[in-house]
Amino acid sequence: MASSARGAAPRPEYRIEDLAHHSGATVRTIRAYQDRGLLPRPERRGRSNVYGDAHLARLRQIADLLDRGYTLASIKELLEAWDSGRGLGGVLGLVAEVDGPWTDEEADRITRAELDRRFGGTPDPAAVEEAVELGVLERIPGREDEFLVPSPQELAVAAELHAAGVPLPAIAAHLRELRVHVEHIASRFLEFTTEHVFMRYLEHQPPTDADAAEAAALVRRLRPLAQQTVDAELARAMRTFATRHLQQHLGAAPPIPMTPIDIPVALPVHTIDLVRGLVGAEGLSAFIATAAEREAHARTLDALAARKNGTPDVGQVP
Repeated sequence: MASSARGAAPRPEYRIEDLAHHSGATVRTIRAYQDRGLLPRPERRGRSNVYGDAHLARLRQIADLLDRGYTLASIKELLEAWDSGRGLGGVLGLVAEVDGPWTDEEADRITRAELDRRFGGTPDPAAVEEAVELGVLERIPGREDEFLVPSPQELAVAAELHAAGVPLPAIAAHLRELRVHVEHIASRFLEFTTEHVFMRYLEHQPPTDADAAEAAALVRRLRPLAQQTVDAELARAMRTFATRHLQQHLGAAPPIPMTPIDIPVALPVHTIDLVRGLVGAEGLSAFIATAAEREAHARTLDALAARKNGTPDVGQVP
């Protein structure tokens, strides 16, 4: 055993500057993490501070959690759970499961020349900029003539629509509108599954290792359900409305008024919290709708009164 110990490679040791170089963090950040209790104190050797592989691993762990959107306060809770022996493997597994790909589709690359060819052959810098803004294309650092395509399927749909005669601005506007509805569906599905499935696993802060591992397994099982449900409902709705529209245009059926639908609108969180405090969660939607309708009616009455009295409408320039 003694000879084995003598032959063992020495453990790596770092000065704070070396640790910063290997971890990608700055010296100032490392010291700040120490002050906040996120990073263990170094070993003191005479007048020098010495860091080891454990410090490097912890810095990489913090960086990974920050990239996933965790705050330093929540990271500290997770790391304290790890240090106290409660385990972090299940939590990190849950983080990785939720943060992983939610589709089997793989990203691709496309050159600027190929992009132009697929969309009519004429360069359109404004359309490219809008595609980048929407995330349909992503710039590749150092490659001005090439783009990353996160969803080749989405780009292919846009190309087919354009080839069928739909202008690019109309395609972009349609995508923006579609995203509002899809994000609303995703938000509601997450609220639904959290309330009925995941809340029991997330009662502890942070959750226990076992609860987090079980929740991660459930994420794997439930992940495809939202897309399967949307696919089925979209197919049903398209069949219904496409048949109805065809009958109307062929004169086989009288025009049928479209069924009114609720359109999701993004509101500030503090506004929702204020209304919820007044009327409770069950009265939230009704209160906001009623308030909006009352404001619209009030403006209509003001406009009618202004015209009767010969005065300008509210907000109208005299």
